[in-house]
Amino acid sequence: MRENGLVENRDYALDVRWAEGDYKRFTVIATELAQRAPRVILVTTIQAGRAAQQAAPTTPIVMTGLIDPVGAGLIASLARPGGNTTGISSMTQDMTIKGLELLRAVFPTLKSVATLFNPSNPGNLLVMQNFRDQAATLGIPIHPIEFKGPDALGATIDAATDDTALLVVGDIALVDLRERIVALALQRHLPTVSSVPEFSDVGALLGYGPPRTAFYRSAAIYVKKILNGAKPADLPVEQPTFIELSINMKTAKALGITIPDTLITRADRVIE
Repeated sequence: MRENGLVENRDYALDVRWAEGDYKRFTVIATELAQRAPRVILVTTIQAGRAAQQAAPTTPIVMTGLIDPVGAGLIASLARPGGNTTGISSMTQDMTIKGLELLRAVFPTLKSVATLFNPSNPGNLLVMQNFRDQAATLGIPIHPIEFKGPDALGATIDAATDDTALLVVGDIALVDLRERIVALALQRHLPTVSSVPEFSDVGALLGYGPPRTAFYRSAAIYVKKILNGAKPADLPVEQPTFIELSINMKTAKALGITIPDTLITRADRVIE
């Protein structure tokens, strides 16, 4: 926001609410926010977007990197979103299968890949539906593992110990827990890949996708335009223009994994 000339507590107040992994809370949170008559509501998940649309149908809503907002019914189209919602689409549904392809480049004989997703997130359900079909065409067995909350993470990761690797689907609750997820996987000698490249900063072997910081920077531009009088319906939804491949060589060494040179030369970031 500061990059767009807006200073907190002078030009705006940021009221942050977290569902803490319980997506059923979004309805209550959105209702509370709507009662405060905000100028703009930012949302980080499809469920949050739906709750905000229902609670505040005339308040501008800005998406900060949501999975397939057209398929989820939040907007009419990327070019003409319509209604009161615009912002950024994450393309996670496309990035997840790329993560699987990268794993196959590292492990040519993949036994199976455990896929951690949040079943409470409608976006994750959309991703998993597509991912199963895409993985089948590659001939790679997928072992879906449901996120059942922070307290059950240990047992959740234990369910993946017979798999070759762990693939984490992009979800804000899982992103917040990335350090614990990766640490638990490393304890079990299980390499991790995610469509959120920041996972590699905390020890994941591979990350492939748009950095979340880019989502927030783009979202701030939308907020500035709306505060200046633009209508969400007139602002096309953007898709990421930069997709980052990150490789954690420290993790590769710790797990005794050899990363192909061809993959290293493609990487945007190599963490030593």
